[in-house]
Amino acid sequence: MTTPFVYQSSASRVIFGAGTVTQLAAELETLGCTRVLVLSTPFQKGDAEQLARDIGTLAAGVFADATMHTPVDVTELALAAFEAAGADGIVSIGGGSTIGLGKAMSWRNKAPHLVVATTYAGSEVTDILGQTENGEKTTIRDPAIRPETVIYDANLTLGLPVSMSVSSGLNAIAHAIEGLYAQDRNPVTSLMAVEAIRAMKSALPRIIKTPEDVAARSDALYGSWLCGVVLGSVGMSLHHKLCHTLGGTFNLLHAETHAILLPHTAAFNAVAAGDALAPAAALFDGDLCGGLYDFAAELGAPLALRDLGVTPDDLEKAADLAVKKPYWNPREITRCGILDLLSNALNGTRPQAH
Repeated sequence: MTTPFVYQSSASRVIFGAGTVTQLAAELETLGCTRVLVLSTPFQKGDAEQLARDIGTLAAGVFADATMHTPVDVTELALAAFEAAGADGIVSIGGGSTIGLGKAMSWRNKAPHLVVATTYAGSEVTDILGQTENGEKTTIRDPAIRPETVIYDANLTLGLPVSMSVSSGLNAIAHAIEGLYAQDRNPVTSLMAVEAIRAMKSALPRIIKTPEDVAARSDALYGSWLCGVVLGSVGMSLHHKLCHTLGGTFNLLHAETHAILLPHTAAFNAVAAGDALAPAAALFDGDLCGGLYDFAAELGAPLALRDLGVTPDDLEKAADLAVKKPYWNPREITRCGILDLLSNALNGTRPQAH
């Protein structure tokens, strides 16, 4: 008998396929935009400027200072640039940092937000905004945060460095893993989560072997889209709480933090959520936490928080923050348990469910 459930579908319009970025101007006109501010990180400033040239008079300018963890002061600078340019819409080209800035802006000024996704962040189809102020990262959920339209064009991901592809892909898998044991999970999101993990598990090794493989890049975008839909449909748990805590407090690289913690949070929760995680474990020969660790190692991903500059002294502060206002989690969260988990992640120890 199927368990009763509630499923709310995503409101985002998704345009998927190689070459679909050429539809950007038409999509902006559909949204009623006449002048848009194009956002990017400094790393992708050239891509943003090219995109602005491609859409011609629809571009009001480029703001290329998006920063990871969405600092509030950067959002305020971007909003000032938006007003000065006389813009009426926002285009984010890039990954989580740029998408986060676009979300923060559109949530405040209600401008339409279109995303051209070039990483596997998945946040482009969620109603979640994580932003940092005074060294603390907080999360807001509001349907108004979700971008109106997302374009997935695999051709735009061919230049994504392999290391960033790997960490971004593992970040996406983390969304799906947490979705499987979420308190408000349902059969639809669980099916999406397993399919998303399968797609990413297939695509990432192929990208390492042949970074310009359009089919592999397309499969990774497909998987990341599903991961994002799962994240935007259900609640987050311990994994995301820890990543937000560590990232916002110590300014750690976002995707890499997710990649390192994923096997350890899966091991922690497998004790209480083994049945829910079983379909994902089957993709890793029955050993989810060890399999995730081995998969990350095979991909050349960072395995230890030490690699990101975290010290043993940082763990005490992180544990204190993690047990403060905790997210719902299938297993009880204790300071001792968090310290044990973080210690293993600090040293890159291969995890086991216990």
